Amino acid sequence: MPKFNMVQAINLALREELQRDKDVIVLGEDVGIDGGVFRVTEGLLQQFGPERIVDTPLAESGIIGVSVGMAAYGLKPVAEIQFMGFTYAAVDQIYSHAARIRSRSRGRYGCPLVIRTPYGAGIKPPELHSESAEALFCHMPGVKVVVPSSPYNAKGLLLSSIRDPDPVIFLEATRLYRLIKEEVPEGEYTIPLGKARIVQEGNDITVIAWGSMLHRTLQAVDGVDAEVLDLMTLRPFDEETVLKSVKKTGRVVIVHEAPKTCGFGAELSATIAEYAMLYLKAPIMRVTGYDAVMPLARLEEYFIPSADRIKEAFGEAMKY
Repeated sequence: MPKFNMVQAINLALREELQRDKDVIVLGEDVGIDGGVFRVTEGLLQQFGPERIVDTPLAESGIIGVSVGMAAYGLKPVAEIQFMGFTYAAVDQIYSHAARIRSRSRGRYGCPLVIRTPYGAGIKPPELHSESAEALFCHMPGVKVVVPSSPYNAKGLLLSSIRDPDPVIFLEATRLYRLIKEEVPEGEYTIPLGKARIVQEGNDITVIAWGSMLHRTLQAVDGVDAEVLDLMTLRPFDEETVLKSVKKTGRVVIVHEAPKTCGFGAELSATIAEYAMLYLKAPIMRVTGYDAVMPLARLEEYFIPSADRIKEAFGEAMKY
């Protein structure tokens, strides 16, 4: 079985789904001739032509607006926004239209739209290229939010996202694009949305992470009897798996690189406090980015959670 990095796995998923379903269309800035800013769509234009691999103007609101119209009339657009920080220009189209079209039309129209966008720190680009604002999209009813953490998961989750009848924000950690390789089957397999995976079983602490922070977390758990959960889907998240693990261990550490205030860790904390309060042996710990604008390149590593900060949280939890 071949080993792929995340770029190659996502490219394979797009290629296979374009072959399988003639209604799938890929569009975005530079996705055609250049193959995307990270070369994720490389080679697709040559294979499927300009009617299905569409280079767009530099206009995020237009890209998503056109995609909503395509999706409402039966196509399955996969729109690429070059960096997560650029999605803000299209928030109105996502929140006011893509997320609401099923409700607004009383079910007459769906919106099978996937918005792919790189997110997070790790490659030291300019401002607005290292944003981690997943909680913004989790607050939008009608939108699903998916964050793969490995090449294998990226392919299976992307196929499920393209086939989902509702809009999906598909977040790809730039740090992971070429960081790891693993076996990725060619041919069809899907990973269901809304399900977490238990990466490592343990008894003392439940550690919840997603995307690139999963790998930073795995560096930190050496020597700790921790149960590590990879959420994979943030909206809807796998409440059952999270609560079952928390009730087993009694301690929780949540790790994400987004700022702490109103980050998705806050929603996880509230859910755990609401439904598993009596099982907790210690306060819920959050290891996050800081409540500040993401700094430029030299300070990126100081902003996002380090293995040392995560280990400190383990120590604090185990004091109780």
